[in-house]
Amino acid sequence: MKTSTGDLNTVKLSCRNVWKVYGQQPDQFFNSAEGKVNDAAALSSRILNNDHILANADVSFDVHVGEIFVIMGLSGSGKSTIVRCLSRLVEPTAGEILLDGEDLLKKTDAELIDIRRHKMGMVFQSFGLMPHLNVIDNIAFPLKIQGIAEADRYAQASRVIELVGLQGRENNYPRELSGGQQQRVGIARSLAVEPDVWFLDEPFSALDPLIRKQMQDEFLRIQSKLHKSIVFITHDFQEALRIADRMAIMRDGAIVQIGRPVDLILNPADDYIREFTQDVPWESILRAADIAKPTRKKTANLPVVNEDALVETLLSQLASSADGVAVKAADGSILGVASAQSLAAALASGVSSTAVDE
Repeated sequence: MKTSTGDLNTVKLSCRNVWKVYGQQPDQFFNSAEGKVNDAAALSSRILNNDHILANADVSFDVHVGEIFVIMGLSGSGKSTIVRCLSRLVEPTAGEILLDGEDLLKKTDAELIDIRRHKMGMVFQSFGLMPHLNVIDNIAFPLKIQGIAEADRYAQASRVIELVGLQGRENNYPRELSGGQQQRVGIARSLAVEPDVWFLDEPFSALDPLIRKQMQDEFLRIQSKLHKSIVFITHDFQEALRIADRMAIMRDGAIVQIGRPVDLILNPADDYIREFTQDVPWESILRAADIAKPTRKKTANLPVVNEDALVETLLSQLASSADGVAVKAADGSILGVASAQSLAAALASGVSSTAVDE
């Protein structure tokens, strides 16, 4: 379970009522370009019954500054299409995509190219490295496209090479690197332009399990330094749990549920979500902050634990202490008290209760 480092009160990127329809006349189904409809389910059925393919249906979400927003679903759920719509690599049929409050769908081609070059970083499963360029030239390539002088772009490329741990590999070619090293080059290249938003579409799924975990750890380490606003696509629920601040699960082109990982586990919206979460051990996901209850009682004599302490590490303390433990926030304040009773209440009814312990 990661610790959020973002400003979760400030929206960086908004996806509003986005539809993507493939077929001869996809625009015929929409009265306005904004994509707002009274009955999305009925429209989806009408689209499918008229020889069109529905890739995304009325997709809406916000990504906050510094947040890792994970989108997951099974193959064909529409998750990769929506991340391409966010950058307009795929043109949405209807809807709005707002970056810093400005609608990307209203940008000219020249404006969009400039935004992609300076504000967006993208990493995809296939890495997309150029085989005739060595590591530093692959990483510096987007800076070359921007017209940055050679000395400056090599200096910036060297900085991100150090960030991803590839020092000493600057002159190697992709064929001389392992899969994990190639993916590090892809990550470094996407960060070279210092993007505001970072799109990653299943970046680690082609890697062996051990290397995948190492790259997840590396990704979280980089994010702890850079605090990017991230949309991360995966089909691996365990991967989503490790890295997400919030996550959305998609099915048939639509979002089924959005929330923190712990919210989806304890309060699944339907059986589809429940199937994703049923094998996840709650004690490895719940944090002390998730089960802490605000209290008016004095907590000075209680043991103190950090808000991000996993419940599985606290079970013996909770079992042996009738009064529980005080839960401390990152700023040093006391959030409340976690106890065996508050744990049982969280598991019984979810983690959203804010009742005060008298």
